[in-house]
Amino acid sequence: MPTQIAVITGAGAGIGRAAARALGRAGFDIALLGRNEDRLKETAENLAKHSVRSLVIPLDVSDAKAVQDAAERIETELGPISVWANCAGATVVGQVAALSADDIRRATEVTYLGSVNGTLAALGVMRRRGQGAIINLDLAPNLRGMPLQAAENGARSALRGFCESLRPELLHDADNIRVVMVDLPAINTPHYGWTRNLTGKRLKPVGPVYEPEVAAEAICRAAFSTSRSISIGATNSFAALWHMVAPGCREARMAEKSYKAQMEHDWAEGEQPDDLYKSVPGSFGAQGPFDEHSRRLDSPLTFFVSSSLRAGIFGALTAIGLTALMAHIRNCRKS
Repeated sequence: MPTQIAVITGAGAGIGRAAARALGRAGFDIALLGRNEDRLKETAENLAKHSVRSLVIPLDVSDAKAVQDAAERIETELGPISVWANCAGATVVGQVAALSADDIRRATEVTYLGSVNGTLAALGVMRRRGQGAIINLDLAPNLRGMPLQAAENGARSALRGFCESLRPELLHDADNIRVVMVDLPAINTPHYGWTRNLTGKRLKPVGPVYEPEVAAEAICRAAFSTSRSISIGATNSFAALWHMVAPGCREARMAEKSYKAQMEHDWAEGEQPDDLYKSVPGSFGAQGPFDEHSRRLDSPLTFFVSSSLRAGIFGALTAIGLTALMAHIRNCRKS
């Protein structure tokens, strides 16, 4: 049986690099896409030590033609693509009133249009065989609507809507191509140090923080899942319910707590380089500087919840609630 081929964008560091290792262990050969060729080569060398074939293609995911050309090259040099994971992203952090239109546009080009370009390229080759899996990253419900994060929230929301429209189209055309969203909590990657930051203070993750290997495992599970999405931990489900039941209370709490939660006490030292327009030089791995506070793959608090499982749990809770309500009504009538 020929080896399956996976494509990962943003594969030079962070979640993309961890996902390359996870999918390599799962038996895939990997095409590595990203802006920093040196870091992509480091990832490829790491994969080669575990006998995983790889192909390095430096590009900017906001360039649609470059991504399309990369898909054709991968099909020729590595083989038919069966999984495409869009892990590339870039953003700017700060109050909306302080953001420039150019920075918002650039963040949207990389995070939203970059994922759309990857999805379109994947569809172009997967439809030849009528099967495959496309994986896109979303924010966990507890991170959606976070102040200072309007650029990324806007891009991820747009991507969510794009995928929601794409799924019924694929069903209509009888293509066995799955589109899976991975809802990510805060992940301990280097991006906190290289994100364009207008707050004046160093950034830190909010809420439960997980190691990149946890995100990589979720991506690996998504490659084989029939569910529409995969979440990490219990916080996602509770946050989604809170957002539905009491959005005003949630917004008030975010206004009060979330500014401080995202920033370290110390002021940033001078102007820091960021990756919004070009890659930050240097060697970076998957992990960021928050190992002490991060939950690992073997933590009892690390578990994965698929959309089908979450729907089943909510359905069961609803049934229990309705049964209890009907029993209460019957008892009231008897008395």
